Amino acid sequence: MWCVAEIDAEYIARTEDVLALYEKPYNPHEPVVCLDEKPVVLRAEVRHPQPARPGSIAKRDGEYKRRGTANVFCVVEAKAGRPFTRPTTNRSGAVFAKTIEQLARRYPHARTSHLVFDNLNTPAANRWRNTSVYRKQSRSGAALPSTELPSTAAGSIKPRWKSVCSPANALVHAESRT
Repeated sequence: MWCVAEIDAEYIARTEDVLALYEKPYNPHEPVVCLDEKPVVLRAEVRHPQPARPGSIAKRDGEYKRRGTANVFCVVEAKAGRPFTRPTTNRSGAVFAKTIEQLARRYPHARTSHLVFDNLNTPAANRWRNTSVYRKQSRSGAALPSTELPSTAAGSIKPRWKSVCSPANALVHAESRT
């Protein structure tokens, strides 16, 4: 809770919304999917590791050469036991939209899919506004409330996605709207 300025009624209500969603029984037509992201440092060995031999453990030097950074999107549908990871070179809005499209293809028969963002560093709403997916949806005249993720390009992906922000992320969303 280090990132929360104060625990007020809105924070508690959002916490209860997320917990209520997690308490729902498993329903394959309404999956609850959690998404998080992690930046990673790419490293290369400076010296070749030595394999284990009889009487000697494997040896690996702690020195490395930095080879840049990457991002890993981690998605979990806990009640179904389904993990999904997607390494990417960055975490731009377009890359985020592609990740959601790939995720949506995994749920072709879902009526409504609930996507929980767990402390995303960049507010998801801002990411969507910068993607062609969002612009195509808004040009079609469809309503784009902040709690629903738009369908992907030309309606090619059927499930309807509802986003649920973790309480700390909800505060970031509220600040970004002001």
